[in-house]
Amino acid sequence: MSAQAASASSRAEYVARINRVVDHIEGHLAEVLSLEDLAEVACFSPFHFHRVFAALTGETLYQFILRLRLERSATQLVQLKDKSITAVALDCGFGGSAAFARAFRAAYGMSASEWRAGGSKNCKPIRKQRKAAPDDPVYLASTAAADRDGASNWRHSMQQTIKEPKSIGVEQMPALTVAYVRHVGPYAGDAGLFGRLFAQISKWAGARGLMNAQTRMLSIYHDNPDITAEEKLRVSVCVTVPPGTRAEGEVGVMEIPAGQCAVARFELGVTEFAGAWNWLYGKWMPESGFQPDDRPCYERCLNDPQAHPQKLFEVEIVAPVRPL
Repeated sequence: MSAQAASASSRAEYVARINRVVDHIEGHLAEVLSLEDLAEVACFSPFHFHRVFAALTGETLYQFILRLRLERSATQLVQLKDKSITAVALDCGFGGSAAFARAFRAAYGMSASEWRAGGSKNCKPIRKQRKAAPDDPVYLASTAAADRDGASNWRHSMQQTIKEPKSIGVEQMPALTVAYVRHVGPYAGDAGLFGRLFAQISKWAGARGLMNAQTRMLSIYHDNPDITAEEKLRVSVCVTVPPGTRAEGEVGVMEIPAGQCAVARFELGVTEFAGAWNWLYGKWMPESGFQPDDRPCYERCLNDPQAHPQKLFEVEIVAPVRPL
């Protein structure tokens, strides 16, 4: 193996370990997350793990956990209006309401009650911008992104649209094992980015004999684009694989739990995805008798848009729900 190939292999292993930790944190936000326990997940010593995590993600472990807890609490404040602010704080991993109040105001420039009352519509997170390395494989900025102000205005205008589905229902969805490649950074409307990511994971799965007629292509969105700064948005592009499939390098493996989900089927142009999500969460969900659950949401791609007469994407949005 050449020195260059060995270096790439080593870096891919670091990426895989940090991705495992990120997945673990996201699944256990309400719990105590100690440096020692997370270092064990990463198979690093605590001292080295903390340094590696900060170097690869651009955030210290504390900053990352705090950000995810704040973003989840901000989402729950808007979606679960009957849930008390203190209950939101505790369920999102904060030790008490006072600590939560200080952290929330520092992040969003207003109190949690002001956010719930409607301030979230006009808020932009008050956070330092991360400077990502151009070859950062964990938090990779999109080189095809438009001017940031223009992209932000475009995204804001998209969020005002509504796109109704061809069908909607609530189904009991099975557990899925998926292999994924992850992108962190802007992705809205970037069909080329998704094309590259799907090609990458499909090539990996095909070379291992894991692609067949039952394989499903999914995109999992880990963050709320109304809350999370664009450069920190995470999306995992996935293919379903048999249980027991092992992660390799930058390709991770995770489980999507079984459970009750809203399944909405759409035909979408490249700029209409946000409108579909807006319809599901802004129109259907409040009238459905269901509320969002914390399990991962995902989009399931059903066609090759180039083969569609209008070049549209046939997509199922699968959103975990529980009774209101």
